[in-house]
Amino acid sequence: MLMSDAETLLPGGKGVWIPIDHGVSDFPVNGLENLDQLIESISHADAIVAQKGVVSHYSKPGINFVCHLSVSTRHAGLRSSDKVLVGTVAEAISRGAIGVSVQVNMGSKNEPDMIERLGEITQEAHSSGTQVLGMIYPRGENMNVMEGDDTNGAAHAARLAFELGCSVVKTKWTGSIESFRKVTSAVPIPVLIAGGPAGSTTEDILRIVHDSIQAGGGGVCMGRQVFSHANPSGMVSALKSIIHDGATVEESMQKYGL
Repeated sequence: MLMSDAETLLPGGKGVWIPIDHGVSDFPVNGLENLDQLIESISHADAIVAQKGVVSHYSKPGINFVCHLSVSTRHAGLRSSDKVLVGTVAEAISRGAIGVSVQVNMGSKNEPDMIERLGEITQEAHSSGTQVLGMIYPRGENMNVMEGDDTNGAAHAARLAFELGCSVVKTKWTGSIESFRKVTSAVPIPVLIAGGPAGSTTEDILRIVHDSIQAGGGGVCMGRQVFSHANPSGMVSALKSIIHDGATVEESMQKYGL
């Protein structure tokens, strides 16, 4: 990983990353209808995670893109959770990205194939020094959580990403500071949390983020809670204030009109 890219994407070892790749799996999606407007409003995020066509079209100085290389759609039936690779690290960089992302659905019947694909990408990324985000979701039908694991597989997800060569991992919030500390302490790489339960209020989401930082978290990789929000720009600013500046939930909401 190039140190300049690492510090750009994860200043001080923490990041506010906004994935907007959802339109490849499902569409229409609330908030993703007008990418011109959305990308302008969230361009101050530390990174925007997007598919390669979006990266090519919108790449310009001042916007940090991480190219997501995994795809499945809602129409794939029994293989709808099987994330296939649709690009390479070299291609992503040539399109304007400064990092890449790969998804593994732990517990899916297609888990072995997805793990193999992640390994292929970390191998290529190692040669070029490129940042790799592992999006690891412990949620498949074959999940076999160990007795006493109150992270419900999230610590294992983080460990899988680290041991396969990822430089940052995204996984789920575990519900408490105590349990999430077991996730962050399992690996020496930043752990970013996903967006949290659907239907959560802005305050609920920001409080989860604040708690995750108290537990040693590395920030967020949060999509729908930002791009479907009435004020995506304000959400990015509030997240940055909590994650980078140590602001309280109340301070960040008041400052950015949330």
